[in-house]
Amino acid sequence: MSHKSKKSKMRQMRPVPLVSNGGNMINFKEEIAKMIGKAINLDTNELETFIEKPKDIKNGDYAFPCFRLAKELKKAPPQIANEIKEKIEVNEEFIGKVEVLGGYLNFYVNQKLLVEEVLCNIEQNEESTKPKIGEGKNIIIDYSAPNIAKPFHIGHLRSTVIGGALYNIYKYLGYNITGINYLGDYGTQFGKLIEGYKLWGDEYDIEKEPINELTKIYIRINQECKENESILNACRDNFKKLEEGDVYCRQIWEKFKNLSLKEFQKVYDLLGSKFDSWNGESFYSDKMGEVLEILEKSGKLIESQGAKIIDLEEQGINTPCIIEKSNGSSTYATRDLAAILYRSRTYNFDKALYVTSYEQVLHFKQVFEVAKLLGIEEKYIKGLKHIPFGMVLLPTGKMSTREGNIIKLEELLNEAIKRAGDIIEKKNPMLENKEEVAKKVGIGAVIFNDLANSRVKDEIFDWNQILNFQGETGPYIQYTYVRTKSVLEKAGNLPNIDEINKEKLLDEYAIAILKLIYEFEDILIQVTNKEEPSILARYLIDLAKAYSSFYNENKIITDDKELQNARVYLTYGVSEILKTGANLLGIEMPEKM
Repeated sequence: MSHKSKKSKMRQMRPVPLVSNGGNMINFKEEIAKMIGKAINLDTNELETFIEKPKDIKNGDYAFPCFRLAKELKKAPPQIANEIKEKIEVNEEFIGKVEVLGGYLNFYVNQKLLVEEVLCNIEQNEESTKPKIGEGKNIIIDYSAPNIAKPFHIGHLRSTVIGGALYNIYKYLGYNITGINYLGDYGTQFGKLIEGYKLWGDEYDIEKEPINELTKIYIRINQECKENESILNACRDNFKKLEEGDVYCRQIWEKFKNLSLKEFQKVYDLLGSKFDSWNGESFYSDKMGEVLEILEKSGKLIESQGAKIIDLEEQGINTPCIIEKSNGSSTYATRDLAAILYRSRTYNFDKALYVTSYEQVLHFKQVFEVAKLLGIEEKYIKGLKHIPFGMVLLPTGKMSTREGNIIKLEELLNEAIKRAGDIIEKKNPMLENKEEVAKKVGIGAVIFNDLANSRVKDEIFDWNQILNFQGETGPYIQYTYVRTKSVLEKAGNLPNIDEINKEKLLDEYAIAILKLIYEFEDILIQVTNKEEPSILARYLIDLAKAYSSFYNENKIITDDKELQNARVYLTYGVSEILKTGANLLGIEMPEKM
């Protein structure tokens, strides 16, 4: 669609602001770096990485900290800032003014150009503005990974929603992405379950309530193992038999797995989670032999107390990596190494992200170090990255399936939907599609609550907090989106870009929104640089707040047609960004609330 189009009906398109690699909007940071580079004869690309956003908007739109040059130039930062200001040739097409504040050089962008750039970019056709940042690059994300035959509890929520958000954002930026649900469907726990089923299978109806009944068996057999070492040895022996293909053990294991997957799917359906591969730990059971052979040939695999290990002290890791247990069965590390070998050959990845709790930091340090011995290309080793997140804790402490103190995710999500429905019933009983809206609001509240804070922080699970529909929450973003849709509905047809007088959007509230819309894609790039979805979650809160201020301070539907057209068009831009951003986090937007 050209800028001259006369089409004025409501368009359903997605704005794609700032494309940093030569996209549609002017890159102000790049232009500022060019001005500084010309003044002090330094590399423009390096200078651009130094430029930051001031915390206080009164100090400009961008700031160049001169502290970085103090050592090299042997001058105080304020002196450097003043000298650069004297030498700099300000390109007024891009920059309105430049000021010195302490050791910072502060830049104020040309606001008229900002309005022009953002509005035209909102108007452009979606396909022509689609990001190409990740084109030709392959990313795999290993996330969710619940354990078969165990409850899908709120501890798994974090991996599922963090991994899902990263998946969506990488895909949006043009990367070739593969999401892997690395199911915990192997290991000694299955030896325990098999033993428990042998002993007491007739007492439990696992067909009717598979996860609940298997959990009871698991808790009971763990108690027996604590009290009777011969039962623990029998459990270990069961797993070894499973690895060796014992028919009875394999049949029971298959039964547990199939029943569990049906239960897990109910949760994934509620969350809208999808995966490209469901290859769990068991998929690598016939691929571990090659890992052992390679490690044997490396000369680094040694015997210790009957087990086979890799000593990592030289690499600064005091705990050795156990490759094979003393009874000959594999370990979690063996399976992860087989997965790395397989994935390097299958996906040719640039990055392989492992989204698991920070409890596994040591495990991945060990595995990534041992992976260097597998003979795979250096680029694969460099691409391996653990994305740790904090635990979900109960007010009483850590959850444990063995102890039976968990909150099941399906129950949590259904409770969130119910509570959202109760609020809708109270506030807007005549709302159409109440059940559908309650689902979007309830699930959105849970997802946003999980993604709103830095992923490495522990999260204390609190019903009142997670389902709080006031303040900086998912429902607040949804409510703001619904408000934009209401404004657009009242306005009727969306005005054409040629009908917009951009001078009408120079007030502080409109400019605050325009700056945020301009930053949208840069925010997504920051997410992928830090593997941190909370950056996008916080951005959406900032945009929702900025629109609320704009809405409260400015009359949008007004007799002044020029003013209305400008404000309606800006509202449309906010609406599209809120919806796109929330969808990337895995949150659906209701049209009415």
